[in-house]
Amino acid sequence: MYSMSFWERESVLNGIDVFVVGSGIVGLCSAIAMKKIHPKARIVVGDRGFLPYGASTRNAGFACFGSISELLDDLSRESESEVATRVERRWKGLQKLRNLLGDETIGFENNGGYELFTANDRLIFEQCMEALPRMNQMMQEITGKKEIYSLQNENINTFNFKQVESLIANSEEGQIHTGNMMVALMRKATAEGIIILNGIDIESLEDHPNHTEVVCKNGLRIQAKKTLLATNGFAKNLIPELEVEPARAQVLITSPIENLPFKGIFHYDLGYYYFRNIGNRILFGGGRNMDFETEHTTTFGLTDIIQYRLDALLRTVIIPNIPHEVEMRWSGIMGMGGSKSPIIKKTGHNTYCAVRMGGMGIAIGALVGEEAARMIYDLP
Repeated sequence: MYSMSFWERESVLNGIDVFVVGSGIVGLCSAIAMKKIHPKARIVVGDRGFLPYGASTRNAGFACFGSISELLDDLSRESESEVATRVERRWKGLQKLRNLLGDETIGFENNGGYELFTANDRLIFEQCMEALPRMNQMMQEITGKKEIYSLQNENINTFNFKQVESLIANSEEGQIHTGNMMVALMRKATAEGIIILNGIDIESLEDHPNHTEVVCKNGLRIQAKKTLLATNGFAKNLIPELEVEPARAQVLITSPIENLPFKGIFHYDLGYYYFRNIGNRILFGGGRNMDFETEHTTTFGLTDIIQYRLDALLRTVIIPNIPHEVEMRWSGIMGMGGSKSPIIKKTGHNTYCAVRMGGMGIAIGALVGEEAARMIYDLP
């Protein structure tokens, strides 16, 4: 059993006002927001990984708020008001993240977003085109910008895609450098006096009337006035009743490709596949819909069925006839659920959660973090 030293107790783990479980986008943004509300508050963030253990440093870096087919699919189940409210939160969240850290720091590039449609997607494409005026009106009311969505089939040949019949663009979507974003968040948190502890493998949370205790697997018990759970896909490990499920996302990146013919972020097959340029490399991920059962996991890893599919699409649709090599492959764990809205709520006397980002952590993470901070301090 781990035995705490006097120095650890006095300088690191003494008098904690809020302990945040999870050092990803939401965890750090909530900690930073709490320090702005109460600058003298003692905030400690713990994570079991040496880096955030989930998706915050493993995502594709899409600064996106909604492809047209996704929004149409949402409208088939929800009211226009509900869908518009969620898109507005994504839009505002992205602006908040950019303002918090700065575009140059996070490598933000507004190269636009595109949705690909093949012959198999003709019905969906026709529905999207029919809804184009309605979607543009919704977006103008949210962003103040006109004609965000447009048909840009002329770019199919420019981008050198094959088997693609139609291309709908989103002029306001962009991309960031995920690694630089997280480094900037960690630096900002540290500069605010927030303590970040790595290698904290938490076994359980104990909620008491006047305090909480974070129980670690090595026997260490960390006491705090309040605890915020911000581990997203791993949340049910600590609060089983939460309606959030893990979803693994598999990703690859190529070596540099000379004269790569496109820039931007791209969605395909209702967003289940996504790719972008990083300089002259391609980051490509998705395929979870090929095997939902296997990808419903908190275990990192790769599967042949999805990796073979990513390789095939890269070779036949995205960069056909262009020699390339895959340099790296990895996976991340997202938090999904029956609803696409995040869970931000009090879960006990002094425990709270901010989880279920639905694969949109970059878009809503800064906003969710601020809302969680205000909830903890009982602010509207």
